[in-house]
Amino acid sequence: MCFWMCALSYSFISVSSRIVGVGVVEGTVYIDGKAAIGRIDDDFVCATIDWWPPEKSFSPLKLRLGGSLQDKVIYDTEEDQHPCIPFAKNTSELFGFTQGCLPMNRWDELNNFFEKSGAKIIFGLNALYGRSIRSDGSAIGAWDYTNAESLIRYTVRNNHTIHGWELGNELSGNGVGTRVAADQYALDTISLQRIVQNIYKEIEPKPLIIAPGGFFDANWFKEFLDKATTSLDVITHHIYNLGPGVDQHLVEKILDPSYLDGEADTFRRLHNIIRTSATSATAWVGEAGGAYNSGHNLVTNAFVFSFWYLDQLGMAAAYDTKTYCRQSFIGGNYGLLNTTTFQPNPDYYSALLWHRLMGRKVLSTSFSGTKKIRAYTHCAKHSKGITILLINLDNSTTIQAKVGFNSSWSFGHKRNIFQLLQVYEREEYHLTAKDGNLHSQKVVLNGNILTVNSSGEIPPLEPLYANSSNPIKVDPFSIVFVHIPDLLLPACM
Repeated sequence: MCFWMCALSYSFISVSSRIVGVGVVEGTVYIDGKAAIGRIDDDFVCATIDWWPPEKSFSPLKLRLGGSLQDKVIYDTEEDQHPCIPFAKNTSELFGFTQGCLPMNRWDELNNFFEKSGAKIIFGLNALYGRSIRSDGSAIGAWDYTNAESLIRYTVRNNHTIHGWELGNELSGNGVGTRVAADQYALDTISLQRIVQNIYKEIEPKPLIIAPGGFFDANWFKEFLDKATTSLDVITHHIYNLGPGVDQHLVEKILDPSYLDGEADTFRRLHNIIRTSATSATAWVGEAGGAYNSGHNLVTNAFVFSFWYLDQLGMAAAYDTKTYCRQSFIGGNYGLLNTTTFQPNPDYYSALLWHRLMGRKVLSTSFSGTKKIRAYTHCAKHSKGITILLINLDNSTTIQAKVGFNSSWSFGHKRNIFQLLQVYEREEYHLTAKDGNLHSQKVVLNGNILTVNSSGEIPPLEPLYANSSNPIKVDPFSIVFVHIPDLLLPACM
């Protein structure tokens, strides 16, 4: 291996695109390799779940067990004297359901599943217990934590491992169905942290304290963080920026770079609130399905959705988001698995390639040539090199992408960057829709349709190999992961 490193001094380079043939445009991916701009968790890819065991391909995988009805669940512990009655539909009730109950034998069964899978479980606690709801939709009063405390004690007593306890679901800001004021939510979070510290006093590591699991509201989140002080480990927010699943313009939004850029404002503002706060909490996307109300069949469970999903992963990571939980692992029209066949949907393979290739350190990346290319770079996960993610939202233009650096370089020997790239071989993973149909639920990797075998095993995800001095070809409506294992940048050392 030709081992080399580079000393960098930042200088931005702007290069216009060049048309090199019919339907072919040249462009350049610029990477600043001097220092990382963010750092994600090793298990950055996370999924929400509704009582379903995880897929071992992602091990370790965070799974968030929760959702709207978590704030109507009673835990059937010894201390609870109410009859354990399951949910029942009732349109006059909050969220359209009556109060439900979680039996402890079911809780034991779930934890046995989770233990066998090796998943890290985030469990959403009922944050409305003990509160009353006014006619204006606000929930008032302090959280009655006695039932949750009883569940946590039972969990520890039975040696079940929970990675994090999350308080409430979508009660921040204006809320969904109802809302809780930021100052009260902070007090309730402090109560949860005190309970956990007491029950886990002789146990390490202690589970994370996570909240609020709601939609971002800058004023609410700032007040909550300022008043929750050191009680909070993770601040979570939800993303459904594409609107309702019934929207007939979802694909247009997904393929519009300006629309995708809009969500960067949320990440930027939350990042700044955390940075200027005294908190040590980190940011997670606790739930993201793109289009709410179960998504849209053959859109949010089809190849086209990988454009949105991978762009979200890249964007979130660039703003120092540590974990991104996809809604859902299975369920609705936005699951990583097909709800009928349990076969992987295209986003499953997109997430798996991200998980295997994109390392923890995030590098500042831009693309010059066309606005239809989305570009992200991380230090590689299993080498000292880098992995580049390129997403082509154009339906007819092939991009020939060169790799450049927003810096001046100096070396211990007299060879420029392009000469050095000639000695490197890179790995490429090209994802396209089967038959070019964006609504297909089959994805093609390097010309091969990805399908599980008769035993349900995931197929090998094999790369193509290319000389790193050659431009990266990004076909119309395609996604490319490019791993350059021997390109060593200071940020990745």
